[in-house]
Amino acid sequence: MTVFAVLILIALIAIPLVIEKSRSVMAQDTRNTAPGEFAQLSKGVTHYNWYGPARGPVVVCVHGLTTPSFVWRSMVRGLAVMGFRCLTYDLYGRGYSDKPKGKQDADFFLTQLNELLSDQGVSDDITIVGYSMGGAISTLFAAQNPSRVRQLILLAPAGMGIVAGRLGNFIVKTPVIGDWLMLAFYPGQLRKGIKAEADLPKSVEGMADLQENELKFRGYLPAVLASLRGVLWRALKEEHQIIHRAEHSRAGHLGPRRYRDPDRRCRNFGRMVPQCDPGNCGRCGARIDLYTHRCRVASDP
Repeated sequence: MTVFAVLILIALIAIPLVIEKSRSVMAQDTRNTAPGEFAQLSKGVTHYNWYGPARGPVVVCVHGLTTPSFVWRSMVRGLAVMGFRCLTYDLYGRGYSDKPKGKQDADFFLTQLNELLSDQGVSDDITIVGYSMGGAISTLFAAQNPSRVRQLILLAPAGMGIVAGRLGNFIVKTPVIGDWLMLAFYPGQLRKGIKAEADLPKSVEGMADLQENELKFRGYLPAVLASLRGVLWRALKEEHQIIHRAEHSRAGHLGPRRYRDPDRRCRNFGRMVPQCDPGNCGRCGARIDLYTHRCRVASDP
């Protein structure tokens, strides 16, 4: 291999690393433009927002892997009109929240959620709504705190099974090389997905631009990969069974689960908790329906 070829190879390897290093750091001047408030928690600053009357029933909304809390704007405004008090927040690594390095496993996200609820004086009787990865986090929270949860609502939740192609599996399982591949190829894949959905109806104005804007900030891509390697890298069969037992226990206070989900996850839930009929369980009250838009949560009884 010639010296010129070696230099080309080094340049190709360096480009994704240099691009990540050149991305903006989430700074105070950017946060000054954000709606809502900020809380200093043990692992960093968390951006949050309240909607609705101060004394309404509390609904906590947990967003997914790549799209921050702005994904809830339309839904929570509808719930607020109905009298609910809705809390949305940016998970670490996304939106206006800090982007700490390291593992993003169950303990990482549950610590953030528990600390934010404590900071905001929210104790129990919570309805928690989780979308995508937020569904996994919400499931973990409900399994850990069944007495605090009034109702668990999962929208296309992660944690029903592991779905990843060969390249995705390789990136998640392979240190160093996987990190480089994530920096090199994931931005293009994300932009491709955003473009493919450009003509679909949106409940949030400017959704595509807001999603793509995440790529401008340093630490976002490593955070996505850390979550894929952490909280998303196993099915939550045990947690769903804990919740199921809590629903049937005299000592359990957890209210009915509601699922809004494509067919595949409904079938996976049926395999996880075979005592429940994946349609409309008369024993525990879990409803597993087809769901296509978050806005239906506000209109569905």
